[in-house]
Amino acid sequence: MPAPDRPADARPPSIERQATRVTITAYRGGVAEEREDRLSGEEPLAIHAAGPGQDPVDVAVTMRTPGHEDELAAGFLRTEGLIHDTDAITGFTAGDPATDSRPDDTITVHLARSFDPGLVAERHFVATASCGICGKASLDEVAVRSDPIPPGPVIDPATLLALPATLRAAQQVFEHTGGIHAAGLFTGDGSLLELREDVGRHNALDKLVGSQVLAGALPLHDRVVLVSGRASFELVQKAAVAGVPVLAAVSAPSDLAVDAAERLGVTLVGFLRGDGFNVYARRDRVRVGRA
Repeated sequence: MPAPDRPADARPPSIERQATRVTITAYRGGVAEEREDRLSGEEPLAIHAAGPGQDPVDVAVTMRTPGHEDELAAGFLRTEGLIHDTDAITGFTAGDPATDSRPDDTITVHLARSFDPGLVAERHFVATASCGICGKASLDEVAVRSDPIPPGPVIDPATLLALPATLRAAQQVFEHTGGIHAAGLFTGDGSLLELREDVGRHNALDKLVGSQVLAGALPLHDRVVLVSGRASFELVQKAAVAGVPVLAAVSAPSDLAVDAAERLGVTLVGFLRGDGFNVYARRDRVRVGRA
């Protein structure tokens, strides 16, 4: 797929929008002092989609950290089954600078084919800051839009245990704010390929997947994804649609996430921290024996 035209402001904004400055009163050990602090940026993004000669269709609005808007939109459309690997993205347009104070708070994804508005109505999207955009989907619906995942890599425990430190060291916005989610794409031997950060857990993963959609790199059958928080059903869903064989999280999975991972063929690792982890589904891709 040829690289689509991207908005002129597609590059990440300055750290001042991703980690804004505020003056706070800090109370420690019985002493109060005023000092500067940094907060994770959070702004709305309206996502639209349009085919040739078609008026843009409203898809969803999500609260996100500014930056990588084209990747977020492309990743969301792909992981929610609104476009497929064979659907060409021809370009993106942001809002009108003449009327919008922040044009990158609106993005339209232009497609080579017509976009069906009925797909949006069927999915019933819900957006929150904590999770990004969640599609109300059953496991059966996700399975339909997820191609079978091949065996993929077999990961050494030492490789898995090293991933969180690698992810943390690359988190530039977290370094300033201490409060933002991340999703990292790794090779089977633990090399970090891409990282995306966002105030929304799902947005971070959508940005990561979107970067690979635009690079023409899907499906991600030989990759490992690490997320900085817990593993929900929606994160497993998005990983499966992208073809990711191994999804790891530093915190706990939900029961539905484990069920989804088993049915969709995703190895799910949780509580990846310190010197240990738990494998909740498809342990055949992790090189561990039994005690």
